[in-house]
Amino acid sequence: MVINFFSKKFLKLLGVSLIIPITLFEINAINKQVKAENKTIPASEKDLFLYRQMGASYLCIASKAEVDFKKGLGIASATFTNVIIGKHGGAIKELGNEKLDEKKLYNAGLFQIVGSALNICPESIPNNVKSDYEKRLKQLVKESKK
Repeated sequence: MVINFFSKKFLKLLGVSLIIPITLFEINAINKQVKAENKTIPASEKDLFLYRQMGASYLCIASKAEVDFKKGLGIASATFTNVIIGKHGGAIKELGNEKLDEKKLYNAGLFQIVGSALNICPESIPNNVKSDYEKRLKQLVKESKK
């Protein structure tokens, strides 16, 4: 008996015998990837520094490109927020198990990004934003001493 390796029956059998294991392997790989993505690690101070600096850098570049300051700051803060929620589940190491909601992260991002941008490109920050930042910073320092 001679096997014809180019017959339709043989090719179908070969195709099915290869497709099933590959499909099962792919499903297993996808399940492992999904399980791995569910384990989020809170953002460390190093992570926050990186995200804050990236936001400040974006804000400085946007300001120099004559993008409306409020829009640039909003985009930088929204990106800061989305990264912390997406990568860290909204958790910050310093705060323990507490996860911050989107609004709190956004507001924290605004404040931190402006502070960093004042160090990188102070000439790009409007005076009213500078004074608001300084007032809020003094208030936070006062509250932390209590």
